[in-house]
Amino acid sequence: MKERPILFSGPMVRALLDGRKTQTRRVVKSRPWTTGDYFASGEYSTDLGYEASRGEFWAGFRHPSIHPDGSACYERCPYGAPGDRLWVRETWRGVVAINPPGKTTELGVARYVPDQQYCRRVEFQATQARDSEPWRPSIHMPRWASRITLEVTGVRVERLQDITEADAAAEGVESLRNEGEYWKDYLRSTAQCDELVCLNARDSFWTLWDSLNAARGFGWDANPWVWVVEFTRIN
Repeated sequence: MKERPILFSGPMVRALLDGRKTQTRRVVKSRPWTTGDYFASGEYSTDLGYEASRGEFWAGFRHPSIHPDGSACYERCPYGAPGDRLWVRETWRGVVAINPPGKTTELGVARYVPDQQYCRRVEFQATQARDSEPWRPSIHMPRWASRITLEVTGVRVERLQDITEADAAAEGVESLRNEGEYWKDYLRSTAQCDELVCLNARDSFWTLWDSLNAARGFGWDANPWVWVVEFTRIN
């Protein structure tokens, strides 16, 4: 069993805590010898995936122009295999004692927390009231500050737009008002107005995906290959 870190946005952290999120999709990063045009062309076959004897999941990709002899290239899942664990990194900050020893203890937000022994408590932006104190990016969260651990139960590869309605709901998108009838539009909804909604979970996931990935060139319309990681929350 291996442990790996994984980043989640604030809305998805809340979905994990609420028990709504049991899947995540992450872009399959192409190898240096795989050109972008080929990798996104849709001519690859993903029926070559298999689990190696050591429990790692590998997805096989074959393209007729690159592999005319019937060979294939393989990509190892960076998020592990069933039985492995993922600890969640989220936007956070550490609260420390800011007065010298012997003085009345006063707590304050630290711009940098070098070690767990100096931290009186950890706060999380996803579930904390907004204020002007600084937050640390999720990429800098150490293992000891993480509050959520997930156990991988399944891994597969598919194109982004192959997601089903049930899988979109399992991605943790938020149902609004009438349960299952209206879903959050993550591109247009604000804290002041959630009247702009989607009529199904799949469209809601589309807006969520684009809010996180379109600017990186992996938007819904690009239809990238994605790792589908299924999991259960163990704490």
